[in-house]
Amino acid sequence: MTPQVVVVGGGAAGMMAALTAAGAGAAVTLLERNPKLGRKLYITGKGRCNLTNRCSVQEALDNIPRNGKFLYSAMSAFPPSGVESFFQGLGVPLKLERGNRVFPVSDRAADVIDALFRALRGAGVRLVTGRATGLVLAAGGVRAVASDAGTLPCDRAIVATGGLSYPATGSTGDGYALARQAGHTVVPPVGSLVPLEAQGCAPLQGLSLRNARLEVRDRRGRVLYGEQGELLFTHFGLSGPLTLSASAHLRHYDRDRYTAHIDLKPALSPERLEARILRDLERYANRDMDNYALTLLPRLLVPLALERAGIPPQLKLHSLTREGRRALCATLKDLAFPITGPRPVEEAIVTSGGVSVREVDPRTMASRLTEGLYFAGEVLDVDGYTGGFNLQIAWATGRAAGLAAANRKG
Repeated sequence: MTPQVVVVGGGAAGMMAALTAAGAGAAVTLLERNPKLGRKLYITGKGRCNLTNRCSVQEALDNIPRNGKFLYSAMSAFPPSGVESFFQGLGVPLKLERGNRVFPVSDRAADVIDALFRALRGAGVRLVTGRATGLVLAAGGVRAVASDAGTLPCDRAIVATGGLSYPATGSTGDGYALARQAGHTVVPPVGSLVPLEAQGCAPLQGLSLRNARLEVRDRRGRVLYGEQGELLFTHFGLSGPLTLSASAHLRHYDRDRYTAHIDLKPALSPERLEARILRDLERYANRDMDNYALTLLPRLLVPLALERAGIPPQLKLHSLTREGRRALCATLKDLAFPITGPRPVEEAIVTSGGVSVREVDPRTMASRLTEGLYFAGEVLDVDGYTGGFNLQIAWATGRAAGLAAANRKG
């Protein structure tokens, strides 16, 4: 008897699950609330779709701080190299960019979605537009998926509805309700790869630093994240690539206090920086400090840096004491801002939290509580750093769930 599979959610994980299940012989219906599939894929990688990262399985897992070990089986079965081969097989030429990020040669996410759509049609997947409203359960198993487009009978259901990030794409937490209906624990979702609210940043709004080093430390001074790159100040705090990556390391805003430490001169040691200022004493001896500081800093940063260093703006450079020099150096090497929390999850690139992986079989993505129920993608309590790792999670878990559902495993 042919397995009847309903996949809820037409994003990356859902499309992969549906395509895999159909390829393995199941009769598949893909239920998606949006008129078009892959809405969130359209905006990934700034519209270019960072499909995966060209690295080993272990390197990929090392870039998944949230329950990475859970993904070992799924990722081993469908590693980054497998994802590349899969999309090339669909007629999507790929290229490699900085940080081993893999993109379509065309730089168009639409080409990836179109290729998946053609493959789904070719595999005979039935597409239904509608929103899942519940699971029809009986005798401890799934019997159908209820939706506003009607009831869809099945003996296997794969929930791949995403998390809460970018709700305009359809990720509004529907999958959490389905999981709870089946008795699953949902770890409270928060934003990951999300801007951070921080005190004292408003005067610097709009300032972009292209080559700064950001460290985030906890209340005990432990460095939880440290990288060099691009940073953006906003009216609420910090954003930009460094901040988004740092946010993936922060989990316990309610129990810990985090502080952002910015090195404005990462290429110079404190000794070399002080030596430069000493040389400038002769060259700019009669300049006011606020004027001289423009040779070291962007204009917006000058008032704050001098205030933090305790140096009057109108002080002549030749009057700067040894203590003042060292205070200025210390400020340039460590400009600190207390972090008060993440921005709302709706502003996050991905959601941290979701269906507890303790209640899901890591080999098949099958529910340990309800027969015939599977999960894939962001609805699970797993998430990774930027660089293609979150889409790699979606592809790998979607494939695992699709294979298992079609073969009645789990």
